[in-house]
Amino acid sequence: MDMRLGVLDVGSNTVHLLVVDAHRGARPLPAFSHKAELRLAAHLEDGDRLSAEGERTLHDFVDEALQIAEDKGVEDLVAFATSAVRDASNGEEVLDRIRENSQVDIQVLAGDEEARLTFLAVRRWFGWSSGRLLVIDIGGGSLEIAAGIDEDPDAAISLPLGAVRLTRDWFTDDPVPADEARKLRRHVRAEIARHVGEVARYGAPDHAVATSKTFRQLARIAGAAPSSEGPFVRRVLSHHDVTEWADKLALMDPVERAELPGVSERRVPQLPAGAIVADAAMDLLGVTQLEVCPWALREGVILRRLDMITG
Repeated sequence: MDMRLGVLDVGSNTVHLLVVDAHRGARPLPAFSHKAELRLAAHLEDGDRLSAEGERTLHDFVDEALQIAEDKGVEDLVAFATSAVRDASNGEEVLDRIRENSQVDIQVLAGDEEARLTFLAVRRWFGWSSGRLLVIDIGGGSLEIAAGIDEDPDAAISLPLGAVRLTRDWFTDDPVPADEARKLRRHVRAEIARHVGEVARYGAPDHAVATSKTFRQLARIAGAAPSSEGPFVRRVLSHHDVTEWADKLALMDPVERAELPGVSERRVPQLPAGAIVADAAMDLLGVTQLEVCPWALREGVILRRLDMITG
């Protein structure tokens, strides 16, 4: 049975309503997309509380998204929040107020569940012929790493190494001061290194995959096909290119970065930190090349929902 599903993704950088037409066993077909860069990770203050302004902008977007979902004939709406709300000391209070006023139940995803759902989406996209998968995702608030041979990964890790979070906490200027870039590089590598064994114990991957806007932008900068060529064009990103651009991006000023292919103006400030994380993850996990997957967390949520409804 065909269904029109809506997914409301409250991310650390972008809040996104995706409407799809789907049924079990078929590829979900996007019907409508509405998003805004609310940058909730940048609205954390006073001991990681989500600010009143952050709550207001989120509430306004949720109300707008609900109206759009109704207008578009959405039958089932799934709403979830990731690290910015998960890490906010008042995150649940904010969501309770939204539930009361808007009657939408936004569930907070645990970090490892975020990694598992992203892994599911990548597995379904590339299929069983990919063998053992390694999936790396850099969000606004967190880094997710997952690896496994099945649809549910053997290892699923979430670390507080998102591009928006790190930019906010570690950089005081742009272009990035050289000493701050070095300090962040050491911090990121130490954090990832603690968890490499959790992934490595299951063996080397047959296929290493990247999801997220950060990796898509890095791939585009390094020469991959633009998004206008569609989702089925193969896009790869080498570790050599990531290392080269991680050094360059921190030295560039915002205007220079904004002129690079595929870089959106609002993501200009966070790209240096994102590249430092990408470089560290590929190096420490022994990855020489990543293939960029167009599906990620939202699609994983859709696929899991379809499995539950029609299973």
